[in-house]
Amino acid sequence: MTDIANNAIKEETTMEDQNNEPLLSVRDLQISFASEAGTVHAVRGMNFDLYRGKTIGIVGESGSGKSVTSLAVMGLLDKNASVKGSVKYKGEELLTKSDAEMSKIRGKNIAMVFQDPLSALTPVFSIGDQLKEALVIHNPDMTEEQIRERSIELLDLVGITKPAERLKAFPHEFSGGMRQRVMIAMAIANNPDIIIADEPTTALDVTIQAQVLEVLKKAQRETGAAMIFITHDLGVIAGVADEVIVMYA
Repeated sequence: MTDIANNAIKEETTMEDQNNEPLLSVRDLQISFASEAGTVHAVRGMNFDLYRGKTIGIVGESGSGKSVTSLAVMGLLDKNASVKGSVKYKGEELLTKSDAEMSKIRGKNIAMVFQDPLSALTPVFSIGDQLKEALVIHNPDMTEEQIRERSIELLDLVGITKPAERLKAFPHEFSGGMRQRVMIAMAIANNPDIIIADEPTTALDVTIQAQVLEVLKKAQRETGAAMIFITHDLGVIAGVADEVIVMYA
């Protein structure tokens, strides 16, 4: 190959690298909590870059700081938490934002699938009402018909049969696996850039785990989102992540 061709390839690769900036960049993230027994250091110096369409797996035992890391990214930690370092979304620092500013990002740009859908879903509101809330909070001009169509589309996407009928159902009428599918539907409602899945399969049996993982991957393909997948199970992470971070308690 000629020098000219080599130089052209190098220039093209450099341009691609420049354009391929991380969606999320975490640098020296340190999280601690004050307690009666003294300071508890939950996370010490976490670093990673998350790119569009890619999945980072964070794996570790209970108490290693996995979920605390995700809550820091979402701006959902308690006020007694001390957070240092940098968390940048598309080059914009998140750690210095107010809760009001973060509320515009949560659910729209960065969405979360929680470990326990039964406690994350509101028991007295129908699935349709909760999907509506997820949509309208970031899209106040949507009509009732648009909301209904999008809600049906979302439930269908995550594999819930007869989605139009299920909009009227309440969380307790769904199985654990079905509730987790609803949580995934709510997470991708606004086509976020990043999905954070915090132990989404922990309380499910192996067969249902596999189904939920497939739904998550399908949701990621449909939205083009990047994903942070948090688990204590190395076996689960193996088939999901492009890169794995191991945390220790």
